[in-house]
Amino acid sequence: MTYRQRLSFLFFTDSFVVLTAIFFSRYLTHAGMAVNETPLILTSLTLLVSHHFFAFRYKLYKKAWEYASVSELAAILKAVSLSIAATVVVQAAMMGTVYFRMLAITWMLHVLLIGGTRLSWRLLHTAGRKANTKKRTLIVGAGSGGTMIVRQLLNSGETDLMPVAFVDDNPNKRNLDILGVPVVGGLGDIERITREMRIHTILIAIPSLRRREIQRIYEECAKTAAKTQILPMIEDIVSGKVSVNQVRDVQVEDLLGREPVEMDMDKISESVTGKIVLVTGAGGSIGSEICRQVSRFKPQLLVLLGHGENSIYSIEMELREQFKDSGIKFVPEIADLQDAAKMMAVMKTYRPDVVYHAAAHKHVPLMERNPEEAVKNNVLGTLNAANAASASGVRTFVMISTDKAVNPTSVMGAAKRLAEMIIQDLDQRSFTKFVAVRFGNVLGSRGSVIPLFKKQIEKGGPVTVTHPEMIRYFMTIPEASRLVIQAGALARGGEIFVLDMGDPVKITDLAVNLIRLSGNSVEDIGIEYSGIRPGEKLFEELLGKDEVHEEQVYPKIYIGKTAELRMKEIQELLKGYAGMEKTELREALLRIASRRAPDTGEAELAVVSSR
Repeated sequence: MTYRQRLSFLFFTDSFVVLTAIFFSRYLTHAGMAVNETPLILTSLTLLVSHHFFAFRYKLYKKAWEYASVSELAAILKAVSLSIAATVVVQAAMMGTVYFRMLAITWMLHVLLIGGTRLSWRLLHTAGRKANTKKRTLIVGAGSGGTMIVRQLLNSGETDLMPVAFVDDNPNKRNLDILGVPVVGGLGDIERITREMRIHTILIAIPSLRRREIQRIYEECAKTAAKTQILPMIEDIVSGKVSVNQVRDVQVEDLLGREPVEMDMDKISESVTGKIVLVTGAGGSIGSEICRQVSRFKPQLLVLLGHGENSIYSIEMELREQFKDSGIKFVPEIADLQDAAKMMAVMKTYRPDVVYHAAAHKHVPLMERNPEEAVKNNVLGTLNAANAASASGVRTFVMISTDKAVNPTSVMGAAKRLAEMIIQDLDQRSFTKFVAVRFGNVLGSRGSVIPLFKKQIEKGGPVTVTHPEMIRYFMTIPEASRLVIQAGALARGGEIFVLDMGDPVKITDLAVNLIRLSGNSVEDIGIEYSGIRPGEKLFEELLGKDEVHEEQVYPKIYIGKTAELRMKEIQELLKGYAGMEKTELREALLRIASRRAPDTGEAELAVVSSR
């Protein structure tokens, strides 16, 4: 409102109050003057003129009443009192009498009504300001989840979200009014509705959505400039991890377009609950998550083995706090996989029932420059851990591998393939059931592209991608950890469990999604292509249909063939690798790991499908 509009509004409002008040006062006091007689008309005019005079004198028409306080109330009292005093003087001088009762009531009415208009001004402005600070929110999903979140948003004074509309693809809900919020269209209308209704935030309020459906909805939301948030997944609500009102930003994990692997809770409980469990690499991304997942099944003892003292201390403190009432005993052990004597001592001390072997070097370019370290940690370290487990009577040994072990082109992938051969060979002559678990890239793990992309976005870009056609298979850390635990429960010995990772993801698309999720545009941040690094492939290979038998040995688990075990060559490599040049060692690793099996392979390969 402009100053001129404000002045006109207050001037005419006060004029109405002044004239109304004197006639109402005359009615209440039955003063001895008729409404159409000169004395009342003169009194009315005197009050009107004097009020406006003193109102201008004390700047009642210039004050910002939306911020009014005690000083503004004092100014009203002064202006009203002096205008009444001026009227007393006029009545005494021109009428020879003063109508004190009538003027006293008029004074009170002026204070109440003029003060009331200013108070109303402030209250309306404050309410409007609060409404303006709230973010106009479009709710996706007019079902029970959407209704619940709208009820909470409307009743909570702490949230900054204001629901203004629903969208839902159910035609029976179109044009309905739910808790005062209309259903204005379907998912395909999100872009138009966001523009027309000036939406600031889009809230996906369907907890039961599958990942592919989330991806489809997000693609519509990404066409707008609005921020996109989501309710927790139904599995997290049911498990009690979060409540339905804990909205969060959409994360890249939500956009994988694949569903998490289901766990056989009974089988896992049989293999873990009340047992002694040891996790190598317990301080790493995968190892620490395995510890968290295993702890939910209440093992008797959980040994946290790792080389880095800080990470082991961190996961120990976290588990002790999170599971303090579970009765689980957590024991940290600092050990190096390359120290065979130490590994044997640890295994014989605790004699675990199950070992999850997560410790390994996983960084592809670093291992290309340091192939001897890949051999020492990934091959020799696995051999030491596996031999110690076998000698200590461990029931099940689960090794974490990688999809890069399939037709490896990198030192890291080749070293992992050799480690698979070692445990498969040992399985044939040991009481211990040795199995491996292969999966693709893990979102959020150390060395993952996600933390790197996020840092680059925070710095304003650009995001660096090695090649525009680079694709990878992705899974989350919890999914990977659940698969490892499931493999231990299903192990018969000698299998390599491989998760069907769903559809591959273009790294460029991943970068674009991360940029958008951060609230930026691709144009502002930018994407640069740096070239394929040593040892990298444009795409990682998964097993084809011709490598898998049709029958299922367990829901979504298949039996297949794998490469022959070349243990003699591996033993020769371990004896002589220290004296090899880096190039020679790299070639030897790839030569051993890449040999193809004949049509009748001996080892079995179990493929876990999530489709």
